[in-house]
Amino acid sequence: MSLPSFHMIDGAPQPVATFPHASEVDGWVFLTGQMPTWPDDPSRPLPDGIESQTRRVMDNLIIVLEGMGLGLENVAQARVYLTEFDRDYSAMNETYQSYFATGKLPARTCIGVTGLAVGALVEIDMVARRS
Repeated sequence: MSLPSFHMIDGAPQPVATFPHASEVDGWVFLTGQMPTWPDDPSRPLPDGIESQTRRVMDNLIIVLEGMGLGLENVAQARVYLTEFDRDYSAMNETYQSYFATGKLPARTCIGVTGLAVGALVEIDMVARRS
């Protein structure tokens, strides 16, 4: 087994703490949870509402995946964190699902939390595998 490598992706959002965008070991790629921040301006206000924030998070994850030479079809597992679980679960699911091909959803866990960095409503991390 090889040692992990750590990746910062050009054009991806600036991390909100001290961590890389992704780490990789033996073909497994672990994407750090993305926030609904803007890649070109981390000080710009977050999008309004769970649908818009979920889209921004998914778009940020796609930037990281593409920077690693991967796509959503490589994602094996995702974890979703919601600050307003009961209110936002259904709308987040609908938006999240729209990013994947029919019948090609990765395994997933969704967790209600009391707070997220930058006041976000949603954060998503992923595990992908190289073919």
